[in-house]
Amino acid sequence: MNTATSTPNVLLSAPEVLSKRHTPSMLLLALGAGAVNAGAFAVCERFVTHITGIATRIGVDAGRWLLMLEYSIVLAAFLAGAMASVLAIQGRTMKGKRPIHTAPLFGAVAILLATATLGSAGVFGPVGGRPEETAHFAFLSVLAFGMGLLNAGVASSTALAVRTTHMTGPATDFAVSFATALLTEGEARRQALQLAGLRGGKVLSFIGGGALMFPLVGALGYGAFAAPAVVLLFATVRSFMPAAAATQSPSLADTSTTSSVANFQT
Repeated sequence: MNTATSTPNVLLSAPEVLSKRHTPSMLLLALGAGAVNAGAFAVCERFVTHITGIATRIGVDAGRWLLMLEYSIVLAAFLAGAMASVLAIQGRTMKGKRPIHTAPLFGAVAILLATATLGSAGVFGPVGGRPEETAHFAFLSVLAFGMGLLNAGVASSTALAVRTTHMTGPATDFAVSFATALLTEGEARRQALQLAGLRGGKVLSFIGGGALMFPLVGALGYGAFAAPAVVLLFATVRSFMPAAAATQSPSLADTSTTSSVANFQT
């Protein structure tokens, strides 16, 4: 049963995210993002699913104006992807329409499949070519848009509870939750361990995605990006589509609550 939302932007509540039904999907999303990040590195020695590295490159290249511009475009693409997710979720809510929570995830899947197809056709240049070629910046910008779409779509659907494309926050939260579990007992310890399990699991899944993707790119080239597309699609069909369908029932929507997500971020 979906209990997430009297606020229609929210699709999955904290207890649902932590449930046996949906936790595997959250881990799959992290695995897919880790695969995309490793795939980008395999292609052009640059990471793409998080802003930290991109922002650092902009600073490091200060004075090299063309490179600064190109990395700024990649950053802008990530932000544009995150903003685009609002059209399907918050934007529709503001107009009194039902949000389409699955649209950002399907969009990310489509972008990965397009990357695999266009890359295999030579649009983005050779795999393993010189870093910072113009074609590679186009490649990074396309992926950045897709990852911004994915990260914001999942975050909005879980009341900002789950992030999927970067691991600094989840690693920090894992440490906090695990330390809390060591200092508490009873129900408080159980909840802290549950949170630590999800957060630590996301980090391991992200690592696993990278470990699987790197040799795939070596074997399939750009075609390897179809693999994380399939992973994201499976997670969407497994959790987000059924949850969205459940919100179609007024009786389920009327019994929803958002109180449990207030201080939960992963």
